Amino acid sequence: MTQQRLDFTSASPDAVKAMYALEAAIAKLGLEHSLLELIRLRASQINGCAYCVDMHTSDARKAGETERRLYAVSVWRETPFFTPRERAVLAWTEALTLLSENHAADEDYAALEAELSPAEMVNVTLVIGSINTWNRLAVGFRKMPE
Repeated sequence: MTQQRLDFTSASPDAVKAMYALEAAIAKLGLEHSLLELIRLRASQINGCAYCVDMHTSDARKAGETERRLYAVSVWRETPFFTPRERAVLAWTEALTLLSENHAADEDYAALEAELSPAEMVNVTLVIGSINTWNRLAVGFRKMPE
């Protein structure tokens, strides 16, 4: 098992406080809590963040997600379990998390635009950026699930 490299929270409390302020703002944007957790879980799976996968699986359950849907998040394209709105958001999450692979392809943008308002598109993109930052902190400094 890997050991934690650095406790980033105590190493730079002001930076982490700013991230928590961003999370507080995200919570007030009006997006469904379960959708936020699907975004966070999928990005964390892609980034290989064990700490964040553990946290957001638990948080998604608390937000009402079922075990069946949680098990299928990594293969969402192959299941009928997700709504068109969720599918568009999951595709956008993958596109922006794997940005160097497809540069936010037009088809992913079009699917998002068909399901979300312009404000929701910006807000979802902000959530994706935030979880990718948390993933990089947790993976880079080897934060372990508790």
